[in-house]
Amino acid sequence: MHCPFCAETDTKVIDSRLVAEGDQVRRRRECLSCHERFTTYEIAELLMPRIIKSDGSRVPFDEHKLRAGMQKSLEKRPVSMEDIESALTHIKHNLQATGERELSSRVIGEQVMEQLRKLDKVAYVRFASVYRDFKDLDEFRAEIDRLQPEQDK
Repeated sequence: MHCPFCAETDTKVIDSRLVAEGDQVRRRRECLSCHERFTTYEIAELLMPRIIKSDGSRVPFDEHKLRAGMQKSLEKRPVSMEDIESALTHIKHNLQATGERELSSRVIGEQVMEQLRKLDKVAYVRFASVYRDFKDLDEFRAEIDRLQPEQDK
């Protein structure tokens, strides 16, 4: 760590504390050259994996696209923005937790369907119909029939 006062690289940590609900570490440091003190903050940098699309192309993870797809499925449904944001956070956390640098778009689609199934069954069927490319009413019925045992619980 470079001293912000004299640009020397020799510094020592005087004190460390967790802040931001344990998501950051605050460190007080002292420069061994000029003896000035300063504070640094450390956070874990978790990168989102790149997405391998069905055509084989690789694109950066796009949170806005993920949010838009979920919101489109949830349009005019009684689901709060807080619940949607919570589901998005859960999906992102799961993707980061894989530790993979690249993931198939299928993995994200399945994660979205899992979260939508919990939030709203109608939104889930809407998303599944596009995601799985339903061809006719029989495929809709089959998906709804799969949801029925969950509804009875």
